[in-house]
Amino acid sequence: MSESEERRAIRQRHRAAHTEALLTVEIGPWVDGETRERDERVATRDPVIDEAIVDVPACDAETVDHAVAAAWQAYEREWSESTPSERSRRLSEWAGVLDDRLDELTRLESLDTGKPLADARSEVEGAIATIRYYASVVRAQTGEQIPVDRQLHLYTRSEPYGVVGQVTPWNFPSWAAAWKLAPALAAGNCAVLKPSVHAPLSTLRMVQLSKGILPDGVVNVVTGRGSTTGSHLVEHGDVRKVSFTGSEGVGAEVMRAAAGRIAPVTLELGGKSPLVVFPDADLETAVDAAADGVYYSSGEICDALSRVLVHEEIHDEFVGRFVERSQDYVLGDPLEESTTMGPLTTAEQFETVVEYIETGKTEGASLAVGGGQPDDPALGDGHYVEPTAFTDVDNGMQIAREEIFGPVQTVQSFETYEEAIELANDTEYGLAAGIATESTDRVHAAAADVDAGVVYVNGYGPIRPEGPYGGFKRSGIGRDLGEEAIEHYRQTKTVYVNLDDPSR
Repeated sequence: MSESEERRAIRQRHRAAHTEALLTVEIGPWVDGETRERDERVATRDPVIDEAIVDVPACDAETVDHAVAAAWQAYEREWSESTPSERSRRLSEWAGVLDDRLDELTRLESLDTGKPLADARSEVEGAIATIRYYASVVRAQTGEQIPVDRQLHLYTRSEPYGVVGQVTPWNFPSWAAAWKLAPALAAGNCAVLKPSVHAPLSTLRMVQLSKGILPDGVVNVVTGRGSTTGSHLVEHGDVRKVSFTGSEGVGAEVMRAAAGRIAPVTLELGGKSPLVVFPDADLETAVDAAADGVYYSSGEICDALSRVLVHEEIHDEFVGRFVERSQDYVLGDPLEESTTMGPLTTAEQFETVVEYIETGKTEGASLAVGGGQPDDPALGDGHYVEPTAFTDVDNGMQIAREEIFGPVQTVQSFETYEEAIELANDTEYGLAAGIATESTDRVHAAAADVDAGVVYVNGYGPIRPEGPYGGFKRSGIGRDLGEEAIEHYRQTKTVYVNLDDPSR
């Protein structure tokens, strides 16, 4: 097959996949258990062929108002009186239905984001596992009885906020939706969620599959741009709590909007996460962690291990192995099982990453591998960037300080433990960090010394629903996942019951 024929075949394959995928999902905001129509629409685009998959309604303030009102009606009518066991049963049933539609959801996720099918599948599976986790732990939630004295019965109640607003990003749409919705619903809230305008399809389908399981209005989805639809949601006076995952700049705006009405926020924002490779590290393990940590999902990951700090004794060997590992990735059509790296999700992000690569060259860093678009003309329609790495980097460079959000690694060296920790913490962010070493003592010392909310040891990931996830410093406030996330969706009420002396 010639190059032009292969390129045409990819376009035809994706157009056919669009048609098939759109047979199952209703395109529009999901409000009070049904799809609503709006006149203004915005396209969600396939990043492999840079063509629209479908035009999705852009919700205005009126639609957001309707969604919030529907959520409150569902809360007051039914959900506020639901028991933990009932919520557990409904969440479990929803997870089962999603599991039955795994292939369908995987295809939607891949088309919308450009993820290889294997990665999209594992992330949808992660979303389902998250819902199942909260279905389990909600049954174990209890209040607290506080012993004081015989004349006072003192106890606490944990109560939901009522209606919460949630905004999710385009890089992990189905997983992020589960991270937000599952603990919020388990805690007894109703939700209005806005998925990214760039990748809303899997979220819409997930929520539509809750029909007949969750009462109408318990979960609502409003589609559209963050600057309009998202702003209406986070500024809404009847939204009692806001949870946002996205960029640091938008997170600050969300926090300001919520502050105006004293609404609590959970923010999971950006990162510039280090991987510290100590001289006793197993190099194969360390190289895999560095590659997985910045090339998975084409580097569009908040906790990407995008700064490798390597001890000077093993620096050159590490770089040689890392370059070889980078060249193992197969860039191609995500719908082909052989593909291990797809395109960046949006044209805007593609331009940003290309600009950062040029900045790295200008700043004097040495390009060790990659640095451009793949040579394969068949991929010329997509937003592809080669696995890329820079050496001769110092912490003052833009590529070492700013979140690139693409498949771009930087490698620096250090001499001492103290220097490694200083370099690792010399950033405004603190979402994640990695440690590569065979020393148990060094593992625990470094895990305590790095400023990060998540620490990966001798690997990148995994992320499990049992473990709280969130960052330090400018990487956010609060936590997704774990039992801690349920507490972020509840407020504590303290009850003092004064008792008479029984002897009187």
